[in-house]
Amino acid sequence: MRIDSKIAVVILNYNGKHLLEKFLPGILSKSQEATVYVIDNGSSDDSVSWLEQFSSVVNIIKLSSNYGYAGGYNRGLKHVHNDICCLLNNDVEVDQNWLEPIKTIFHESSDIGAFQPHILDYSNRTRYEYAGAAGGYLDFLGFPYCRGRVFNKLEDKTDRYNGNASVFWASGACLFLRKKVFNELSGFDEDFFAHQEEIDFCWRLQRKGYDIVTSSDSKVYHLGGGTLMKSPYKIYLNHRNSLVMLLKNLPLGLLYIIIPIRLVIDFFVGLFYFFCLRFGSFLSIIKSHISVYATIKQTIVKRKSFLHLPFVCHYKGFSVSIIYLRKLFQH
Repeated sequence: MRIDSKIAVVILNYNGKHLLEKFLPGILSKSQEATVYVIDNGSSDDSVSWLEQFSSVVNIIKLSSNYGYAGGYNRGLKHVHNDICCLLNNDVEVDQNWLEPIKTIFHESSDIGAFQPHILDYSNRTRYEYAGAAGGYLDFLGFPYCRGRVFNKLEDKTDRYNGNASVFWASGACLFLRKKVFNELSGFDEDFFAHQEEIDFCWRLQRKGYDIVTSSDSKVYHLGGGTLMKSPYKIYLNHRNSLVMLLKNLPLGLLYIIIPIRLVIDFFVGLFYFFCLRFGSFLSIIKSHISVYATIKQTIVKRKSFLHLPFVCHYKGFSVSIIYLRKLFQH
């Protein structure tokens, strides 16, 4: 099969016609050297019919149902045969010449499996945006945070994060990856549906021996919350997926330490929601744990399928966990 040397910009869409109207023309005008795809995740609005006007410059991949971020890209990327793919949210504005630094970075090292540009806030362009900021890490207990963002606290863009840097995970809002690496890892874990599947993927990617890089030379502007707004369902996905990811990827010694601590933290988080009368969020915590226990055998099978790969140290400090607990009990 012939591999296209052009970068593929692959946009996943679900009922996002209003976002495509706002952002797609700009993406097309600033990505003329790329091949652009839109994967429609079974939208019930008229996204697909609206897209038809761009059929000469946009490759439309239609899926029959909403398979979430993980399933949507797994299915859609089977129709994409480019060496480098950019998985781009439909609520992102790209910068001029945003693709040039990526070409150079991937060309310079075959060890780089994934890349993330700096992600800034569409509504406040001097500030990093929640979904990725300047590249992500995990703390000791597996809580994700970013250069430029710890939980909901966002930093203004400064020279502090200028240049290139290695990170632990790259944001799914704008994730560049080598297609062959994606295939080697069998794509995203579809059981995640949405949220943290990119962190799980990046963890497995590093276990495979590849690096993840971010650079300030490429920038995009993310609106945020365009597809799955904050909700009890999002809380459910975040808590469930985080625990499953740790069960899949932690070395056994750390597994016995970290998982019990996380269960205790989730217990107190649930109590917090209960006493704040946020019963939907409280039930989401319970449902997330029920789901983890109900699928434990399936998770163990996934873990065993990657036991031939070395475990990769994931943690960078304890600070995020401490901040999280302090914020919880300050409310």
